[in-house]
Amino acid sequence: MESVREQLLIMFSTPLYITIIVGEMMLSHYRHTKTYTVKDTITNLYLMLLNSGVDLAFRVVYMVIFQWFWERSLFEFTSPFWYWFWLVIGMDFLFYWLHRVDHFSRLFWAVHVTHHSSEQFNLTVGFRSSVFQPLYRFIYFIPLAAMGFKPVDIIFIFAACQIWGILVHTEHVKKLGWLEYILVTPSHHRVHHASNTLYLDKNLGMFLIIWDKMFGTFQPELPENAYQPLKYGLTKPLEKKDAFHIVFHEWIQ
Repeated sequence: MESVREQLLIMFSTPLYITIIVGEMMLSHYRHTKTYTVKDTITNLYLMLLNSGVDLAFRVVYMVIFQWFWERSLFEFTSPFWYWFWLVIGMDFLFYWLHRVDHFSRLFWAVHVTHHSSEQFNLTVGFRSSVFQPLYRFIYFIPLAAMGFKPVDIIFIFAACQIWGILVHTEHVKKLGWLEYILVTPSHHRVHHASNTLYLDKNLGMFLIIWDKMFGTFQPELPENAYQPLKYGLTKPLEKKDAFHIVFHEWIQ
């Protein structure tokens, strides 16, 4: 059920990911930063495949639901510019609330914790997906269909925004000047993945940082001489790091 645009997006993003991941690996090796480990990288990619499988298996269900709401939608957009503009804004706004619930509800944290379980922070961690999130994620985007956005466009924009969401998983890009005021940047997302007390549950946006600033979850990255060095992973490190334990350890507890 992939649209032509989604296929083109995959054709564009796949070589982009491969290129920048290899580049980051080389840079990490050159700088001796130990950004990558073989086991962690393999685990990240394996969890991505599991997530993709669940998403593809469930896609027909949520597309039918989106279609039902779209056929009964409240608005009809006449301007292509405003249609795509508000779709991006609406998508990012609703993702913020999805992500916030994932962090502040124990039930949904048990699903989302997979993404935060790595003690590394690199581009492949962006693929360390919450395996079961596709089973409920679509619920948050139903309002978009009800407002008149086509189901295929909703899926496309989500996939497009995810490209940026992957690219911010890096330690090798420092602060980005004025963009720090508008976009989620690598600096913001390093804070999000840190387990330091000050940084917990902060910077929940995917593309725009404005939601965090509006709703009280924003925290800038502080210099090491002003606070502790960033520590990635969970506040209580995992005892076992196999894929099964990574996905289910919160449920087992």
